[in-house]
Amino acid sequence: MFSFINNMRLKTPGQSLLTLCILLLVPNAFAEQRPNIILIVADDLNWDDLGAYGNTGVKTPNLDKLAKNGMRFDNAFLTASSCSPSRASMITGRYPHNTDAEQLHWPLPKEQLTVSQTLRDAGYWTAAAGKWHLGEDTKQRFDEVRESKYGIDEPSGSAQWVPLLEMRPKEKPFFLWLASWDSHRPFYQGEYPHSHSQEDVRLPPYYPATELYMNDFAAYYDEISRLDEHVGKVVSTLERQGVKGNTLIIFVADNGRPFARDKTTLYDSGVKTPFIAHWPDGIAKGSISDSIISSIDLAPTFTALAKADTPTSFEGRSLFSLFKNPSASFRDYAVSERNWHDFEDHGRSVRTKRYRYIRNNYNDLPATPSADTVYHKTWWELTRLFEQGALTEHQARPFLAPRPKEELYDLLNDPFELTNLATDENYLSVLRHHSDILDKWILASGDFIPSFRTPDDFDRVKGAYAPHRKRPRPSKMQMYQASGSY
Repeated sequence: MFSFINNMRLKTPGQSLLTLCILLLVPNAFAEQRPNIILIVADDLNWDDLGAYGNTGVKTPNLDKLAKNGMRFDNAFLTASSCSPSRASMITGRYPHNTDAEQLHWPLPKEQLTVSQTLRDAGYWTAAAGKWHLGEDTKQRFDEVRESKYGIDEPSGSAQWVPLLEMRPKEKPFFLWLASWDSHRPFYQGEYPHSHSQEDVRLPPYYPATELYMNDFAAYYDEISRLDEHVGKVVSTLERQGVKGNTLIIFVADNGRPFARDKTTLYDSGVKTPFIAHWPDGIAKGSISDSIISSIDLAPTFTALAKADTPTSFEGRSLFSLFKNPSASFRDYAVSERNWHDFEDHGRSVRTKRYRYIRNNYNDLPATPSADTVYHKTWWELTRLFEQGALTEHQARPFLAPRPKEELYDLLNDPFELTNLATDENYLSVLRHHSDILDKWILASGDFIPSFRTPDDFDRVKGAYAPHRKRPRPSKMQMYQASGSY
């Protein structure tokens, strides 16, 4: 803006008066320019499977650079470890059970308010490209949607990201929702910029270090590297267009990696997310925040930066204060949900800085992972080893039934959440504290246990599809009235 004013410096009094009149006719000339906003959502990516988060075996140079030149959040959590409920939560700023889209593949109802519509009403050009998963009605909340269907259009789901940037109207600020298919199964689709090997793999101790697992993790890393390449193309396009400085890019995942004890679980490997915020004009380089944040904080952050009215339905808080002061206190805890995802389940979790508390409401059921895991050969191998008694207690956890009603983990001393402290008398006060937090959140957010159980889509052991099953979907009021209290 100042360069614009300098260019208008003229010598004669008459010309100066003309300049003043022009500026008076443009009342926003001195106003702070609203930032462009890009949300990049990775598919099935673990929080610590990036170089920026310490996994140097994965080749992610573009995301690492984004973090180096922006802010890395080390305690960011999702509201669900399931694709569509997690995304619905982001776009509405609401907990999944309040979106009426808390089960996998339930489309977001048209009465739900979205941040895309709010920004469009505030003068932003809004567009989405890549994986969709939010229902047809939500497409009407954008000016442009370019959906990529997996295995039909292109394997990554990111091919339309840059074309969307190229077609945007240059006179408006923009909001882009860019969603990738990487690193969703199946792997080995298309070409990758980097080829990873077993030597690159950092395998969690709750998986057996078999040849199959090591190679499958390497293929998962390949998918991450392709996602990283597309992120780099977006940044390069912004730079070429001259808008990189005033564009906020936030990179997150929708849930954890597509393996048996990660995706759909309530552990950190299911609901903790990488969260990188890059905004040269608004965020200091190399910033790191240890503050607890939630994915419901995305929507109110965007409306605040756009100087738009934040809908009262949004349950999150703007992150702007953390952009300025990364060490500021923000949340005492984050809450995550587990609902139906191919297989029935219902659980809730509270995460504080040190501890994770999980309440398994359907603890009679095993923690069967998502179908894309169950019909993969890594699950078959895990099943075979379990039947042979060759798995450790931690590796056999997905088969355990009944499960503990409550789980408590000390993340400071047990980062992989292997030792359940819920029955340890030394942690009784910690357990009660976190249980009380969850009880209060249940009341405040209107949460409840459904009065019915949704049938599974697949056989829990063999992965065979159940084609004749029909999933019931009563109204939210019917479920609440039938269930009574939590």
